[in-house]
Amino acid sequence: MPGAVLADWQDSGQCRDCFQPSFNYRPRSSAQYILALGRTSRDEGSGRFRFGFIAASDNHSARPGTGYKEVSRREFTEARFAEFLNTPIGRKKKREPVAHAEPATREFSTAIFTIFETERAASFFLNGGLAAVHSQGRSREAIWEAMKNREVYGTSGPRMLLWFDLLNGPDGRPVPMGGEVTLDEAPIFQVRAMGSYEQKPGCPADAVDAMSTDRLQRLCRGECYNPSDQRRAITRIEVVRVTPQLSDSEEIGGLVEDPWRVIPCRGDGNGCRAAFTDPEYTTLARDALYYVRAIESPSLAVAADPIGCTRDTAGRCIEISPCSEKPYEDDCLAETEERAWSSPIFVDRPNPAPPAG
Repeated sequence: MPGAVLADWQDSGQCRDCFQPSFNYRPRSSAQYILALGRTSRDEGSGRFRFGFIAASDNHSARPGTGYKEVSRREFTEARFAEFLNTPIGRKKKREPVAHAEPATREFSTAIFTIFETERAASFFLNGGLAAVHSQGRSREAIWEAMKNREVYGTSGPRMLLWFDLLNGPDGRPVPMGGEVTLDEAPIFQVRAMGSYEQKPGCPADAVDAMSTDRLQRLCRGECYNPSDQRRAITRIEVVRVTPQLSDSEEIGGLVEDPWRVIPCRGDGNGCRAAFTDPEYTTLARDALYYVRAIESPSLAVAADPIGCTRDTAGRCIEISPCSEKPYEDDCLAETEERAWSSPIFVDRPNPAPPAG
């Protein structure tokens, strides 16, 4: 949009009721939408997408897993890309606003970052997240095997613990997150979650003894993973149920129930444990999948409110204070509810028996 400035966009393109919304959210690219896609046939290669969930950071400075502390936004994330726009080769040419769009050139040039809305995107970089695996060991082989089995989960950054199992699997054996099972009875699930450790400032003694102050500053800005003995509270468990399409023409909208169920927790530092079932499963007469979210008590996080909207009485964003325009030393902290997402458990109905004769 020729002549448009950052403030003109307000919160367009963002999911207004999502957790720490992604930049320019694309609903049909979401995990939920893809999992809801389905086919009538179960022939090899023509079924549904079945994948696990992980999370990750997105930076190019060799600092993986920096979500353990909400510090150093400009160092731990790619928010510093916005500074490129203040350089002679990255600065946008000023133009008068016009009321129409123009095609963006795809030719690579020094202005390539301006094509992709760098000044807006720079507000959305978070310090998280993390990929977690339930493996039999810490070797590459053991971790890779767990990933192939989808015994994985993701967190928004903190090192939360999460287990999600189906209890009434075949032969009475539990089925962990990521598993597939065929059932003709209501599934029974169990979820367990522990909050992450509250962090102490600075670095622990072993890190200080092992490395110089300069090296610690270069690696992590002097803020290591430094847990106390106090865990954050888990306030609730949210369960999502997805019933994939029976045909290509079935509308996706009603197939994703988020949340399908909310389980309150005690809200102390001792974690949360609960069991639940789906009594509707046998009457739905269709496949289903379930996954859970474990929600921590509110805390401050980098770029948790990336746009910083001021809203009118109707809820419309009328003014913004984006993270990208904050001073270098401002970490743009806002309150959020950190969380962990389990991989789904896929529960299929038995194939109908062929007609007699």
